[in-house]
Amino acid sequence: MLSYRHAFHAGNHADVLKHLVVLELLDYYNRKDKPWYYVDTHAGGGCYALDSAQADKTAEAVDGVGRLWGRDDLPAAVANYVAAVAQFNPHGRLLFYPGSPALAMTRARAQDRLRLFELHPADFESLQRTFESEQERVQVRRSDGFAALKSLLPPPSRRAVVLIDPPYEVKEDYRRVVDTVRDAMRRFPTGTFVVWYPMLARTEARALPERLAELGAESWLDVRLAVRKPPRDGFGMFGSGLYVINPPWVLPQRLEVALPWLAERLALDEGAGFDLEHHIE
Repeated sequence: MLSYRHAFHAGNHADVLKHLVVLELLDYYNRKDKPWYYVDTHAGGGCYALDSAQADKTAEAVDGVGRLWGRDDLPAAVANYVAAVAQFNPHGRLLFYPGSPALAMTRARAQDRLRLFELHPADFESLQRTFESEQERVQVRRSDGFAALKSLLPPPSRRAVVLIDPPYEVKEDYRRVVDTVRDAMRRFPTGTFVVWYPMLARTEARALPERLAELGAESWLDVRLAVRKPPRDGFGMFGSGLYVINPPWVLPQRLEVALPWLAERLALDEGAGFDLEHHIE
């Protein structure tokens, strides 16, 4: 169950979509001085060297963030995301890719707090090293994020972005995502919950957005970005999506501009495309 390492996939098309949206959410939260919490249930290693053995083996960043790097025609939301990645690459070469917690930290002010969970021992140690100088604002725990989330909701400030981003190594992850979100909505109805999911042929993956919709959130957004056609053999991820509960009202219009551009630039074949649905009260 702990074989998944995000270093193999750092900076790929799924990271582009996920991290662009997370930054948009935190920037919106920063419009007010009131502090926020960022909670990551599956935080990974924090930051990844793109020339490491893991990243170099798959080189997925080449067809992800690598296709955006150095361009001068980026839509606003994409430019915002690339600028955040550039903070970890000050000499202009794309050598490091920040994970979700590291990118969230670029938006954190003195009053904001990060709560990060990771079970994989090597990734947990890396995560600790990444944030060892930020122990006042950042807590890193080697815990099951699904279970640990309960103790954090609602946060003292009553403002939080919660990223639920499991590896979906096992079918049980799909059920736990739905159960965790259901419980989180009950404990903290006004929280912003972001569920990342893979676009796969398997039944559980295809059903997950519908199962999340059935939880009955009044305000929600479902965004998907495919970079290729579904594989004929039924194996492999051909895109990814995010289901956001309680998104800000400005998010759809930002994505409506960014998504067509991303779908074209990240396309691997003619099956690339996007979907965006939302209902915001």
